[in-house]
Amino acid sequence: MRLAALGLALALGACASSFGERTPEERKAAWEAGNVFPTAYRVELLAYLRTYLNDPTGIREAAVSEPALKPVGPGDRYVVCVRFNPKKAGGGYAGAKEHPVIYVGGKLDRYVETGPATGPAAASQATELCRGATYAAFPELERLTR
Repeated sequence: MRLAALGLALALGACASSFGERTPEERKAAWEAGNVFPTAYRVELLAYLRTYLNDPTGIREAAVSEPALKPVGPGDRYVVCVRFNPKKAGGGYAGAKEHPVIYVGGKLDRYVETGPATGPAAASQATELCRGATYAAFPELERLTR
């Protein structure tokens, strides 16, 4: 009886481990299913930056690009580039920086920080994702409050 129970447990375990595996085609289809155009990208980006930035007030030179499919990971993702000049902790301005924002399933998934703390590889990737972006004014970002 114990041997039969052990055999059944092993058989079920083998089925469970192979059940979760996907073929390359299934993985690609699942990745592509995440490419839904982010219709509310500005609203989501404003909500994120209001909580992410230490001081979201007084932002200058704010601009944003339209969502565009760019190579991210094993395929494409919608990427929005945002550029702005935030206040520093001491009250001055840090200088305008460009940040790619990655969307999955039509929702904000990842805000890519750039700068010395992220390292040269991350800065290079961020620059590449925003290369050739066409920016439009983003006055809503300049009017953020706490």
